[in-house]
Amino acid sequence: MLEPSHNDELPVIPGKRYFTIGEVSELCAVKPHVLRYWEQEFPQLKPVKRRGNRRYYQHQDVILIRQIRSLLYDQGYTIGGARQRMTGEEETTEQASNSTEYKALLREVITELEDVLKVLAA
Repeated sequence: MLEPSHNDELPVIPGKRYFTIGEVSELCAVKPHVLRYWEQEFPQLKPVKRRGNRRYYQHQDVILIRQIRSLLYDQGYTIGGARQRMTGEEETTEQASNSTEYKALLREVITELEDVLKVLAA
């Protein structure tokens, strides 16, 4: 996964289980209203909601928010581009696997065609 490029500017994430929206706001240098907006835009971001719709973020949520922040603020992605990049990470592994299988199949076909050429040339 991606790490923020300004990692030294952001505070270390404490070893707590849950974080309030205010704590996450400070940990990620993003205002609370931005976090609420990102929840609508990035389906992976789902904080636990308790009494009175209070949000509680887990450690992986904070890391995810830092990745989103890095894509948007440091790398210049749009919301749509960042969303694609975040969901595309899972797809690239599958695409790489398909690409490897495709290349192996092509090598096999090339070898067979070379064998056919040898037979025809003889």
